[in-house]
Amino acid sequence: MSLILNCCRLIAATALTTIVLTSQVAKSYGITFVTQSSMLGSNDQLDWSSLGVQFPFKILPNTFSATSSKGLKLNVDIPKSNIPGVTPPLIFQTLPPPGIPTNFAAGDFLLFTGFIRGTFPAIGNPGPLSISFEKPVQAVGTQIAVDDTPSFTAFVSAFDSNNNLLGNFSAPGTSSLNLDSSALFLGVKSDTANIARLVFSTSENNRAFAINKLRFVTVPESSSVDAIYVLGAVFLTFEVKRKLKAE
Repeated sequence: MSLILNCCRLIAATALTTIVLTSQVAKSYGITFVTQSSMLGSNDQLDWSSLGVQFPFKILPNTFSATSSKGLKLNVDIPKSNIPGVTPPLIFQTLPPPGIPTNFAAGDFLLFTGFIRGTFPAIGNPGPLSISFEKPVQAVGTQIAVDDTPSFTAFVSAFDSNNNLLGNFSAPGTSSLNLDSSALFLGVKSDTANIARLVFSTSENNRAFAINKLRFVTVPESSSVDAIYVLGAVFLTFEVKRKLKAE
């Protein structure tokens, strides 16, 4: 019996130490820049088609809410352009002509910041595009491209729930009509779930930009983490009892 009690005490002490160390280590680590979706390791996503589909565009207000496939709520804000004639934000599906070609993958639904129709190159709303999460996430990313602009620089800034800046990052991107998924992937990843708001912008002051689906990394609630340790303790207790009986 003393062996079992000692094992349980050891598990409990190890679990508590792990939780404390994790909290301490998280304070000393920053946020990292991610330019490949495979490096993000997402476990949730938001496809813009979930807000409704209309041809050729679905018109949205400049501020709106959305919900991810696993129920994560978020708010999107795109300031209204001060240029007369610029449309509100739009959702459209990129497809070969007579659809709207881009350098995202064919069939992607895109959130577009808004533009003046019928001109080339089109004057558009440069954003920024801000996304706030109801619950902070550990990582988030999306692909981005600028309308009628072969090359540009894209920027992403991440903030915590107290509006503290976690990091600023930038990377060069390209735009084309090739439907080849070559649009730049722009994301951030943290050691803890502390990303509460993300802001996207580009170097182009009078051009609209688009992003495709958002990919997230969320983490279990603390109660779920505690439950894992409890289950581990119970399992080890039964295992010790089984071995004692076998002896």
